[in-house]
Amino acid sequence: MSLFLQKVVEDGDVSYTITKGGYFLVIILALIAFCTISVFKSSDDKNKISIKQISVSALCLALAFVLSNIKLFKLPMGGSFTVFSMFFVTFIGYLYGPRVSMSAAFAYGLLQLIVDPYIISVPQMLCDYILAFGALGLSGFFYEKKHGMIKGYLLGIFGRYVFAVLSGVIFFASYAPEGMSPLVYSMAYNATYIAAEGILTVIVMLIPAVHAALNRVKQEANEKSLKKQVQLG
Repeated sequence: MSLFLQKVVEDGDVSYTITKGGYFLVIILALIAFCTISVFKSSDDKNKISIKQISVSALCLALAFVLSNIKLFKLPMGGSFTVFSMFFVTFIGYLYGPRVSMSAAFAYGLLQLIVDPYIISVPQMLCDYILAFGALGLSGFFYEKKHGMIKGYLLGIFGRYVFAVLSGVIFFASYAPEGMSPLVYSMAYNATYIAAEGILTVIVMLIPAVHAALNRVKQEANEKSLKKQVQLG
């Protein structure tokens, strides 16, 4: 473990930081996860995803990664209210479906390990970063549904919320105030930033001009594949 994680003891609390070897491993795994998108087939099960689709997904991940560093507030034991960062991960699902969005979200979770991670154990790291951020990829299951953009976003952030609450109950129960249930404390703590960002994002998405623009992006992002389907039909 010392090759990838280094123990830090401060005021009696034990945590871990990522070593240079750990950062290298995370970057490699993120690249591998994202590159698996290129082997996925499109919804017609005939054509592999296009370079355009890979490029759009990469752009969305880049935007999410940059916006995740714009924090309106940050909580002491992990978690922060960012500016629409989760949306751009779930937007990949709205554009291309679950096959692409799950891999992209997994890669995004790995990338989040690079940005000021809070690690107290390997299981906690997996729950808070790989599983929680990876759950944003669930948005892809609504990509062909009515109001799929909003439904997918809500499902994605709910999935992240579930894993964040689970992590709080299992790994941070001792931080709950005396007399308060760890579950109640974890639910309230994680709702502080996930629900707050979710409400703000949904409000913005419901603005007619914004909603129309995002749907236009989806049409243009899938324009080439749609033309192929017409020609094949």
